[in-house]
Amino acid sequence: MRPYNNGERNHSRSSSQNAFKTPGSNNPDTSIETSDAPEVDTLKNADPVFGMLLPEIKRALKKQAYTKPTEIQRQCIPPLLDGCDLLGSAQTGTGKTAAFTLPLLQYVASHPKPYRSKNARVLILAPTRELAIQIRESIQTYGAYLSIRDTVVYGGVSQRPQEKDMRRGVDFLVATPGRLMDLVGQGVIRLDTIEALVLDEADRMLDMGFIHDIRRIMALLPKKRQSLFFSATISREIKKLSEELLSNPVSVAIAPKEPTVDRINQKVFFVDNKKKYSLLLSLLEERETKKVIIFTQMKHTANKLAEKLGKSGVRSSAIHGNKSQTARMKALDGFRSGRLRVLVATDVAARGIDVDGITHVINYQLPKEPETYVHRIGRTARAEKDGAALSFCSADERGLLMGIERMIRKSIDADHDHPFHCPIAARPAPSNKAKAGNSSNTRSGGRRPKSGPRSWRNTNNDRRGGSRFRAA
Repeated sequence: MRPYNNGERNHSRSSSQNAFKTPGSNNPDTSIETSDAPEVDTLKNADPVFGMLLPEIKRALKKQAYTKPTEIQRQCIPPLLDGCDLLGSAQTGTGKTAAFTLPLLQYVASHPKPYRSKNARVLILAPTRELAIQIRESIQTYGAYLSIRDTVVYGGVSQRPQEKDMRRGVDFLVATPGRLMDLVGQGVIRLDTIEALVLDEADRMLDMGFIHDIRRIMALLPKKRQSLFFSATISREIKKLSEELLSNPVSVAIAPKEPTVDRINQKVFFVDNKKKYSLLLSLLEERETKKVIIFTQMKHTANKLAEKLGKSGVRSSAIHGNKSQTARMKALDGFRSGRLRVLVATDVAARGIDVDGITHVINYQLPKEPETYVHRIGRTARAEKDGAALSFCSADERGLLMGIERMIRKSIDADHDHPFHCPIAARPAPSNKAKAGNSSNTRSGGRRPKSGPRSWRNTNNDRRGGSRFRAA
């Protein structure tokens, strides 16, 4: 991998790409709307990176009130416009989706081609249905003034509308790996004309077991293509996969000083498992908890919690992998619109939820992987707003809390004053060093203390006169 030098130019596609020429109107299917282009000239002087984009894309950015790129957009857009492969890592909520959709929109619009049935030019893979839908919405938002065809392919719904879109041919195909392979196997989709590939949330796809589907998809793609990997974390597996599938990639890593968002007020509540629901209700009684997402580990816990909240008068719904697509979208729409105050979700849905205005994230159950904690709390404090992350920690979760604090390199402030505080849960978990010391006491040949369990059993049994309970 290599850093990107603004002075270098990659001509792997064609020299016309670097000139960013707007296509002519000779192809009615891919012509670009050019009216009102002077309206966006202010963006050209506002930032050099956005100044590289087509007027139609800048017009869409201006409509969304985007005047300057985020750091990952600033580092990704120039090399992607030059056709480079890229491995990108950034904290959630940093504008990663726009970092790859903007340059790909520019490429497709600047290089029009006739549509071919069953084919697409850009393939974007996402781990969840929610994330796939949101990526497509971003394409439609930023490509609002371009003549671009797009579709999204995912399971849990009828495939007929997806088949209809693919019969016409599209520029952008956003898909989850499972449904994509189903439609490829049925002959509905061909992948031999893909010019650019994006793996978004690559680490989550590996966690969800999509590695075999990804490898099968890669085998069907043209060898000559632009490939982009985006991931919240760069694990050993991601590095290995990137080495196999990326060609001399530019590496972009946006790592803040702290792995968590500075604007998030983090707090932990030590509580017994049986008291967690009572603590939750007491927190939801506060005025500040206006729009809340609650994370659980298990799907049945999410269902049970949402049901109990409903009976307690809290407007809520659960979202997880076992829910139908219709039910998931209904829950998300209700949460976005404000009809629902609380959304209960599992970790699989964590990265697929992009809702503005979330005031609080509550970890009803701590995640098993410390990295997941960062993804969870990243649902709040977006768009320069503040947010709060409240975590419930029982005695059996103390080790999970230690792992989280070790990863974020700081201790999370604890609230010991709430009425459901559990002193046992608040005790620090024994360190590995302490455990090793205890084990060496009994395994290094030293004699067991007389006050230990075996000594108690022998004394007790002697009083009964039962010799069969004595230690050998």
